[in-house]
Amino acid sequence: MKIIAFGGSNSQHSINKRLATYASGLFENADVEILDLNDFEMPLFSVDVEKEIGQHELAKAFLAKLESADILVVSLAENNNNYSTAFKNIFDWSSRINKEVFQKKPMLLMATSPGTRGGASVLEIARNALPRYGAEIKASFSLPAFNANFDLEKNQISNAELDKELKEIIKDCF
Repeated sequence: MKIIAFGGSNSQHSINKRLATYASGLFENADVEILDLNDFEMPLFSVDVEKEIGQHELAKAFLAKLESADILVVSLAENNNNYSTAFKNIFDWSSRINKEVFQKKPMLLMATSPGTRGGASVLEIARNALPRYGAEIKASFSLPAFNANFDLEKNQISNAELDKELKEIIKDCF
């Protein structure tokens, strides 16, 4: 089983990438590849740029990575109650090539933030929108107050109750 995981942020210290990395490591007998959105940096999408350069090669590469997966583990960063610009730009370029960006792959959709809502706004947006683009969301998980609930040294959720919840989601849904 191959898992493609990524945090929906281009931050070098993305807490969502850390959460996606941790969660993907909980799957048994899985080959895990962690994507870095910085490897898919493209010009800001517009139809004018698309007309000038065509389908961007990095969008094709991103879609190929998703195609190679059996399961997607995605943890979205929340910027001003919405997707990060980095994720949205990759999504926009990719959706112009294949509207089914997520290619009907089973997905664990997550979010975390330093705040107590744990990315609830972006999770709600994604749960409603991403299925229209081929996401088969099997479960979602929010980790509130990242800095209080995640041990950076051990790279794992430190809150036993939340850790148990995530492990049960993975066991029951995948």
